[in-house]
Amino acid sequence: MSADITVTQLERWLGDGQELAIFDLREHGEYGEGHLFFAVPLPYSRLELDVSRLAPNRHVRIVVYDDGVSGVAAAALNRLKALGYQQVFLLSGGTQAWEKAGYSLFEGVNVPSKTFGEHIEALRHTRSLSAEALQKRINSGEPLLILDGRPFSEYQKMSIPGSICCPNGELSARFDDLAADDSTPVVINCAGRTRSIIGAQTLIDLGVKNPVYALENGTQGWMLADYTLEHGQSRRYQEEMAVTPERVKRACALAESAGVSWVSPKQVRAWQDEQQTVYLLDVRTEKEFNAGAIPGVQYAPGGQLQQATDQYVGVRNARLVLIDSESVRAPVTAYWLRQMGHQAYVLNGGVAVARQATQPLQNPLTAPELAEISAAQLNDRLRASHPVEIWDIRSSQAYKEGHLPGSKWISRAHIIGSDVSDVVLISDDPQQAGWYSLELPPASRINLLAGGMAEWRAAGGEVVASADYPSDAERIDYLFFTHDRHHGNKSAARQYLEWEVGLWQRLHVSEKAAFKPLTER
Repeated sequence: MSADITVTQLERWLGDGQELAIFDLREHGEYGEGHLFFAVPLPYSRLELDVSRLAPNRHVRIVVYDDGVSGVAAAALNRLKALGYQQVFLLSGGTQAWEKAGYSLFEGVNVPSKTFGEHIEALRHTRSLSAEALQKRINSGEPLLILDGRPFSEYQKMSIPGSICCPNGELSARFDDLAADDSTPVVINCAGRTRSIIGAQTLIDLGVKNPVYALENGTQGWMLADYTLEHGQSRRYQEEMAVTPERVKRACALAESAGVSWVSPKQVRAWQDEQQTVYLLDVRTEKEFNAGAIPGVQYAPGGQLQQATDQYVGVRNARLVLIDSESVRAPVTAYWLRQMGHQAYVLNGGVAVARQATQPLQNPLTAPELAEISAAQLNDRLRASHPVEIWDIRSSQAYKEGHLPGSKWISRAHIIGSDVSDVVLISDDPQQAGWYSLELPPASRINLLAGGMAEWRAAGGEVVASADYPSDAERIDYLFFTHDRHHGNKSAARQYLEWEVGLWQRLHVSEKAAFKPLTER
């Protein structure tokens, strides 16, 4: 079969029930301006860094695409084949061909997960409170429990006054410790809509007796109502977790209602031996994961796995095996993933037997090792007016905030086919720099600044900032679509919320069919 496929061929593959990865090879900003609904972002700048995690099975079908003209997808196809991926195809015409065939391109990120949240609210009539209604309850002094369903890092940036951080993935296991009684109203919030809806519906479906509500439009709705947000708060659930047998029973029953089953390590190994794609996903907290990280098991906290599934799972119709330590968090997460259309399972025995389910990674990817140049050596070369290119391959935002005088901001897409002969790379990740070097002629002199910008600053090197370079148009790694909504820009917040609410209506009938939601509990 030719490496090029048409939109018609991709349509058939999307509906055949077999494993399929669709990777958008453009940078984050380009992807966020318009991509295929089921596409997973895999920027060419991070191809080798992320592909083994997103597509661990090198026998899986992979379709790569770009805008149809840039050539970055074709370059990625060649790299993937060189890395051992055996079925890699290029979508002819890229996004232009997809749109011409009558399909929508979707702005933003994590679109399937956000669309699912909107669909669940409509189907299940999830109760909600407006910012005004919540403020009225707060002012009345009535008992109230406000839980923020985002990770702690997001919570600290901005939060509803009086709220407590309890990420959605932890709600099912920790709610009994947070609720003083079974009559206090509970409000779940996030920054926008999805995690508010799914968090509230999780507690409702688990059968908690408290009245439970989603905060309509989250912190953005709070800001739009001209209420004050808190910043830098540290209120959060306690680390100790007392899970009752009743809570385990309800979580497992909930999972079974969505078709979730429990699998043994032996079954997982059998799937892997059959060259099936299997993701082993630890849905516990980062602290729990790091206390005993297991090679081959990916850290994927339950709430974020639901909210941003495409950041963890790159292959449609793969098997997702979830791991926890108490048989609550994994079953509840699997309950939602099944409704999103994923083949989600729970590992029987959890983290205690997880090592028995893993296999060593075959032929792990290793980047070329670059010769390093110290800050002092580079400074000497610059003083001697030695002709050398300096390429800063960090994010465009990091470059704008501070870079070496005379350096250029470069994305990998910019250097495909470059004929540069002498270059110094500035990077915070030597592995990424090593992969970049493959775009340059073998005879090129390529050095990596040892220690990156941190070492340059420590050595007293000059650092400059730039307001106008790279320009907004050049910043292909930066997604302006969502940036300003968290910084007091009401117009951006309204635009984002309108976009989120309208997602379901924009789906093609075949895209809607991928979801398998329960209409009632």
